[in-house]
Amino acid sequence: MRVSARLLAVCTLAACNNAPLATTVTAPSPSPAPDVFQCAKNNLKPLDFDQTSYDVEENRLIARRFDYEERRPDVTFRRMVDRLEVQAVPGQGDAVTTLEITARTFAEYTTQRGPTEVEERASETALAAANKLLQRCKAPVDSTRVPG
Repeated sequence: MRVSARLLAVCTLAACNNAPLATTVTAPSPSPAPDVFQCAKNNLKPLDFDQTSYDVEENRLIARRFDYEERRPDVTFRRMVDRLEVQAVPGQGDAVTTLEITARTFAEYTTQRGPTEVEERASETALAAANKLLQRCKAPVDSTRVPG
């Protein structure tokens, strides 16, 4: 009986370790890819994310947010980094564009080699930001409207 309980515990732990670290959310949009990309780019600041890179030709960008509130019992721990990878892909079928957002979280440590990031499961903050951005940008965008 003890052997089967240990085997069950080992199998359970092994199953939990294979869970993906990043979480990707997608949604179709009736708007063209450049408009969806611009929407995502414009909505990063309200979510407290800063754009770090973008590729206009591929309609993708990467944004990050630092979390200085997280504490760890490790003297080399520096901060948490939430990262969003956004891509507006020309859609197939009924969707004009498919918006893909991947949420990732990294723990940043200070080592002798310099800053080192270790990927962890996506934080609730990163997941919430990805879902908010998805909700804001999957709606039809009026590209003919001139602001002001």
